[in-house]
Amino acid sequence: MNDPSGIETEAGVDEAGRGPLAGPVVAAAVILPAERDIDGLTDSKALTARQRERLVDEIRRTAMAWGVAAASVAEIDRFNILQASLIAMRRAIARLAVIPHLALVDGNQCPVLALPMRAIVNGDALVPAISAASVMAKVYRDGVMDRLHRRYPQYGFASHKGYGTAAHLRALRKFGPCPLHRHSFAPVRELLLQPSLPGFAHDCT
Repeated sequence: MNDPSGIETEAGVDEAGRGPLAGPVVAAAVILPAERDIDGLTDSKALTARQRERLVDEIRRTAMAWGVAAASVAEIDRFNILQASLIAMRRAIARLAVIPHLALVDGNQCPVLALPMRAIVNGDALVPAISAASVMAKVYRDGVMDRLHRRYPQYGFASHKGYGTAAHLRALRKFGPCPLHRHSFAPVRELLLQPSLPGFAHDCT
């Protein structure tokens, strides 16, 4: 619905998880009230996990509206990571309980929606609403990877969240990919082409 107060509202939009070799990409959209600041809010990458957890609770309490959504590994492999990120952003915006007058998107590209939008490079460090979306997307995605770690424990998702760390690459070489891995990403794709790679890890328990 539209904001019944008639106040011009801006939604900050950002994603988390474009770089990892595994797991979904997650986006968040957040509308913050203009009259209230959230202390310590900045780009999620500049914060510790504990700081992000504290901030996300405050964001949920403070925000006029917020939405979180994801694009799956299958969508990433089908459309590419940029398009999947934009899909997740569209879904997050669609989940807002208040329709914003403007969406401010971190980066240099915006999803296609019937809504005025503006891309802002480094917006997650410059615009509080985008910072809030950055924090919310990161916390949500980290939680997803923590839960998936219990299903596929030998990959170490709880520690690296799917990023291409040395430990993750060692596990990939040892066990092969599981259904969470992005086959379109070079480190996974190259391993799949090796004849000595173990079979597809359907069950990693």
